[in-house]
Amino acid sequence: MSSQGSHIFSGFRALGFYCNHVPLALRYHKKHRDHYVVTAVGKAFHTYNCSKLGIVSVSNSHPDDITCLAVDAFLVYTGCHNIIRAFANGRQIIHTYEGHVSDVHLLLPFGEHLVSVDEDSQLKIWDIKSTEIYLELSFDNLAFCITAIMHPTTYLNKILLGSRQGTMQLWNIKTNKLIYTFQGWGAPISVIEQAPAVDVVAVGHVDGTVIVHNLKFDETIITFKQEWGPVTSIAFRTDGQPIMATGSTLGHIALWNLEEKRLQAQMRNAHRESIAGMAFLQSEPVMITNSSDNHIKMWILDQADGSGRQLRVRSGHSSPPTRIHFHGNKGQNILSAGQDSSLKSFSTVHENQNKDLGQAYYNRVLGKKKKAKLEHLKMPPITAFVSETSRESDWDGIVACHQQLPLVTTWNYQRCTMGKHKLTHDRFKGQDNVIATAVDITSCGNFVVIGWSTGHVDTYNIQSGLHRGTFGQPTAHSGSVRGVAIDGLNQVTVTGSADQTVKFWKFKTKHLLHTLDIESPVCQMLLHRESSMLAVNTDDFTVHVVDVELRRVVRRFSGHQNKITDLTFSQDARWLVSSSMDCTVRTWDMPTGRLVDCFLLDSAATSIALSPTGDFLASTHIDDLGVYLWSNKTLYSHVSLRPLPSDYTPTMVALPGTSYQVKQETDEDMEPSNEAGEPMEEEFQSPDQISRDLVTLSTLPNSRWQSLIHLDVIKKRNKPTEPPKVPKAAPFFLPTIAGLTPTFAAPEEENDEPSAKRLKRAFIGMKSDLCKALEHALETEKYEPVVDYLKKLNPSSIDIEIRSLSYEDTGSTQAMQHFIAFLRHIFSTNQNFEIAQAYLGLFLKLHGNTLSKDTSLVTTLSELAKDQSSSWLRVQKEFNQSLCLINFLKNAAL
Repeated sequence: MSSQGSHIFSGFRALGFYCNHVPLALRYHKKHRDHYVVTAVGKAFHTYNCSKLGIVSVSNSHPDDITCLAVDAFLVYTGCHNIIRAFANGRQIIHTYEGHVSDVHLLLPFGEHLVSVDEDSQLKIWDIKSTEIYLELSFDNLAFCITAIMHPTTYLNKILLGSRQGTMQLWNIKTNKLIYTFQGWGAPISVIEQAPAVDVVAVGHVDGTVIVHNLKFDETIITFKQEWGPVTSIAFRTDGQPIMATGSTLGHIALWNLEEKRLQAQMRNAHRESIAGMAFLQSEPVMITNSSDNHIKMWILDQADGSGRQLRVRSGHSSPPTRIHFHGNKGQNILSAGQDSSLKSFSTVHENQNKDLGQAYYNRVLGKKKKAKLEHLKMPPITAFVSETSRESDWDGIVACHQQLPLVTTWNYQRCTMGKHKLTHDRFKGQDNVIATAVDITSCGNFVVIGWSTGHVDTYNIQSGLHRGTFGQPTAHSGSVRGVAIDGLNQVTVTGSADQTVKFWKFKTKHLLHTLDIESPVCQMLLHRESSMLAVNTDDFTVHVVDVELRRVVRRFSGHQNKITDLTFSQDARWLVSSSMDCTVRTWDMPTGRLVDCFLLDSAATSIALSPTGDFLASTHIDDLGVYLWSNKTLYSHVSLRPLPSDYTPTMVALPGTSYQVKQETDEDMEPSNEAGEPMEEEFQSPDQISRDLVTLSTLPNSRWQSLIHLDVIKKRNKPTEPPKVPKAAPFFLPTIAGLTPTFAAPEEENDEPSAKRLKRAFIGMKSDLCKALEHALETEKYEPVVDYLKKLNPSSIDIEIRSLSYEDTGSTQAMQHFIAFLRHIFSTNQNFEIAQAYLGLFLKLHGNTLSKDTSLVTTLSELAKDQSSSWLRVQKEFNQSLCLINFLKNAAL
């Protein structure tokens, strides 16, 4: 059997993405008087302001990854495959340009036109507003493969094209003529940039050569050569300084002095990977760069040697994260450790609350110095970490293990720095194969327990870094320790090892309490402290749930087909969510011990975490830089969590983007289906009557029926002491008729004749609406319209209708017989029980004398009394049984 996605989780959005290999685009907003930088992030693009480098907007999602970006004064243009889209306000698509066959990789806004080039060197010029093609140019990739495009300043209707063959061509797009061909310099051109001077451009080549060339005279002014490989981007300062900046594939930036024709300064390791784009702010010594390392940086060039220092930065992981964990009880911050040896905090509320705790260095002081950030100082990536907030304002509250290292590092969340302690035992000095494999911190934030690959387990004071005890003599386990956990009261410590055992220790005395055989090597452990439930993941792809109080296995979950990567509990410990290398995420129901949800991902999850509030599931994935959020649908919609069958086949679910997208439902999606793919019934709706043996109420407000018997007393009490006086100048009001739904009264017709003091005889014998409804119901044997009619009336109208059943008004007792039959029908169906009792009470009060004088009515009333008592006695019997049981349980001495 198969299903459509996940029953519980729905893709929400991705965190930690800022830019990729697509060059940034810079625009100036005259009204806001600020620069805005646009960067591509997968299937969407982000817009940041340069005043604070804060996020402004996130675009709607594209069908696939964005390949190129361009901006003008009003719109943002994106290329995705062979389609170009124009966005307004950074979000909404207003134009779509279709016509390319191959993927578009170059865009250039050019006045009222847009120039685009695809990978087959097909150049098209579009009218921006009408989206029609203005001009098409075709080039042969073997002769002239376009790699760069620009518009020279003051060159009307002209564009300059650079090629992989090293030549350049200047075209007039209005006349569709080739004006001039520049023979080039024998190397493929990678980028062309306009210089502040007219007729001058800078041409970057793949061999690292930068040519400053005069287009008017076809003369080379300056030639520079950077030794770091291809030139990826070029930018010029526009604040009066003759400085040109070039980027390289190694992440270095070179600053060239154009007047002195020399290298002014170098900015090494500006980025960890190739610099994708760079630009200077207009008339400011501020440069902004982006790279495929997921970093956007702003530099201010105010150093003595002419180089720049980092002014602002927006950064995510440059390598895929390996472990995530929610920090604190609010569920608003996610700690993420990456393969780049960094520890970051991502906020689920707003990007402004993100934190960067830095990278792990053996020497923290040297690591802070930019020039000393060498690879030999950097520690390996974090493999496991835990955090605690109870004493984080006093000392470090995060403890982490590193890959292939015996050192355990501490981190401080509030100061956003690496801590001062590196915990390891003296017994490991001189040993090379010792690794810290597991770690846990107490709920009070004072102690940390560390497990080692040698089987040792030690306790340290996290404030002082001093050793406070060892579990076991000489070792706690005979194999490598794979997991440690401490209960919420610091009474019991649990350790799991590759020797297929889980051991329980007294935390204070370090004495062994119990040993549990798991029959398979332990891979990972996770303790839910509030419920004392311990999840143990073993190498046979099975999850064992151990009750720490009873010290035995209470649940076993199997079903994964590959290594289980991570486990997480829900806040109430009702769900256990597991992820595996088989690309599935499974949700297990703890009380029933059954699988209630499972979905498939295109990339295996390496780590998962449920927020303490239960609103989000966070996940990280193989070869992916982001942290993905999945919303819990059970918090805002009805979800039926039925156990999944044994032959259940999960379906693929796409990872969410950086902006939440509403799913476009097709006709097939509109029809819900069950696990078997068959049409599923609609959402359950309560029936009008659960059972005919039960009494069903009408759900009307008490004010509509409770005061019917005492209506005359209420009218007498509310009667005014004196008649109302007409005001001298009464304002204009539309007359209305009193009732539940106010309606305007029809205007009275003027009649000069004096009003008759007596009603005409024709009006005396008229039947009321209730009498007509009762007669019709008697013929059709359907009394529901009568009930609906009475429900719409207010108490006064009901009183008038029941009074109209009298002999004086109708001339016979037939209307009363019909009304009694109506009440008998209600009592027989056990519906609208309370209003039927109210109607019966009012009926007996108003017509009691008439009823007692007519023998036929008395006989009918006796039958009505039997129906009434039988329906109530049946319910009263059930009440008595329940009350008897409650009184027994209340007074019994158990």
